[in-house]
Amino acid sequence: MRKIYGKMMWRAARRIRIGLVGLLCMLSVVAGCATIGKVEPEPVAQTAVATASGPAVATASGPAVNRFDGGREGFRISEQADMSAEDRSRFQQAVALLKSGRDAEAIALLEPVVASAPGVTAPYIDIAMAYRHTGKSELAEKHLKTALALVPGHPVASNEYGLLLRQSGRFAEARTVYEQALTQFPEYLPLHKNLGILCELYLNDQAGALEHYRLYSEASPEDEEVKVWIADLSLRAGAQ
Repeated sequence: MRKIYGKMMWRAARRIRIGLVGLLCMLSVVAGCATIGKVEPEPVAQTAVATASGPAVATASGPAVNRFDGGREGFRISEQADMSAEDRSRFQQAVALLKSGRDAEAIALLEPVVASAPGVTAPYIDIAMAYRHTGKSELAEKHLKTALALVPGHPVASNEYGLLLRQSGRFAEARTVYEQALTQFPEYLPLHKNLGILCELYLNDQAGALEHYRLYSEASPEDEEVKVWIADLSLRAGAQ
């Protein structure tokens, strides 16, 4: 029993690390119209990730979610804000610092950006990530809630919030956040992957884990590790 438990904890730690690295990349990599799971974090520009096409949907305050048509898959979150050249430079420097793990320095740069551009989600998400990495969960949650108030169900903010809730042991809340985001952005793959991890390792829901791993794997077949997780879960389910 000890060996099985130890293996599970190792897998949990490994999967948490994978999720964090994946999210950081999504916040800092420029995405095209048909890319999967990548986000452009430009503060006054547009953020794109893959999802189903459809009509444009305006949010209640400021930003708008525009779904592509004409056979193109993806959506763009457009955010309008007046931002000085200095703040734009701070934001870009902060993203670079986050990528290199220098969270405290990133926070120092992002705090004035958040104050001067309160209608843009990316700085809130970035600073929340940095706060979570430095153990300041309450501040992280505050900024993620602000981002989600600006764009309800924002896929990147929801993914980060789910990780924060999972880290805090609030597993049922994390599931709710993931599932609510997936109703609006069902093809945002990190949500499926992290919800699968949550179901398998923290909620004892093997069926739910298999469902989301398979949805993720179908759209991201190059991820061999998730294929191993699916095979492992399927084997265990068949043995019951």
